[in-house]
Amino acid sequence: MSRNTDIFLTALAPAIWGSTYLVTTEALPAGYPVTLAALRALPAGLLLLAITRCLPPRAWLGRVFLLGSLNFAVFWVLLLVAAYRLPGGIAATLGSLQAMMVLGMARGWLGTPLRTGAVLAAATGVVGVALLVAGPETRLDPVGIAAGLAGAASMAAGTVLSRKWQPPVPALGFTAWQLTAGGLILLPLALLLEPPLPPLSPANLAGMAWLGLVGAAASYALWFRGVARLEPAAVSMLGMMSPVTAVILGWIWLGQALTPLQAIGAVIILASVWAGQRASRPHPPRHLLRAARPDPA
Repeated sequence: MSRNTDIFLTALAPAIWGSTYLVTTEALPAGYPVTLAALRALPAGLLLLAITRCLPPRAWLGRVFLLGSLNFAVFWVLLLVAAYRLPGGIAATLGSLQAMMVLGMARGWLGTPLRTGAVLAAATGVVGVALLVAGPETRLDPVGIAAGLAGAASMAAGTVLSRKWQPPVPALGFTAWQLTAGGLILLPLALLLEPPLPPLSPANLAGMAWLGLVGAAASYALWFRGVARLEPAAVSMLGMMSPVTAVILGWIWLGQALTPLQAIGAVIILASVWAGQRASRPHPPRHLLRAARPDPA
């Protein structure tokens, strides 16, 4: 399968995640971030375990629970807190800052060189983010901003460590392990920290089904597949598709204003994602380049 196909399939995951903010604020009961995160992770993880019929080896349990915590338990709770306290576009774009974080973590944990083009692409994406969230409706809630930044750091660490620890199973099995672990971490916390959910409406159930089946099981299988096949910097830049999707959905479904400046920001983000893929493309070894050069006549 070509690298472009891998990029496209991986980009579908953050594009789907952009709908999280709309679904959370419009279709889920407010005030239950831990409970809703647990109900999103655990049923999806158990369903994938039933499909794959593959349990993690004992030696992998520590890694699986750490990754389940970083990629799901911690990340999703903070994501929901940010979504409740901030406009969808701002919450999503704070998450996109993980691209810069991944570059540093990949350098320290994987020894990945810092390429100038990748750094410039990530920095340009941040500029696009700043333009995308600009608007009179912007409100900067400190708790929401802290949750968004901490969530981005958690997801960045989970992405890099998922690349470092390549599992002995396909991406669907790896997704099942992490979702189940994340859900098992969240379940007792939900029971201890939050009251029982109120009676759920059909819209609530539909929103939870979307976030669990599509926004978790399907999208994260695509994401971890991409993490295994693409460079960490390339994968992290694709995360910037999430705020673009969130803002477009807010414009279409909620009638939120989309100014020309925000449209320019979206174009800049898309251009930076493209540039990030180009900059992160692996170079062939030098000895192969020398062998490919024709001898002088």
